[in-house]
Amino acid sequence: MTLETIPFDIADEVGDEEALAIYLDDALETNDPGYFAHALGKVAKARGMTRIAREAGLSRGSLYAALSPDGNPTIATLMLVMKSLGLRLGAARAAYTNLH
Repeated sequence: MTLETIPFDIADEVGDEEALAIYLDDALETNDPGYFAHALGKVAKARGMTRIAREAGLSRGSLYAALSPDGNPTIATLMLVMKSLGLRLGAARAAYTNLH
């Protein structure tokens, strides 16, 4: 018996703003900068990379590179992309820290 798979694209799942915010928040919680950049890239692509790049003041190619799994975007780039998506980066106390 052959196993049939269905292609999965997160872009199909982040249709509304709440789902988009939850997806990116979950990506941030991994504490993996590459994973978060890649997740942000998937969302930017779903929303229109050309528009996001223009609003962020970046070239489309440099934005694709920065938001690839191997990319290393600056915090400024991340903030610009988030702003163009109508979101902002935030900070919350992690449950596992003992900072005073």
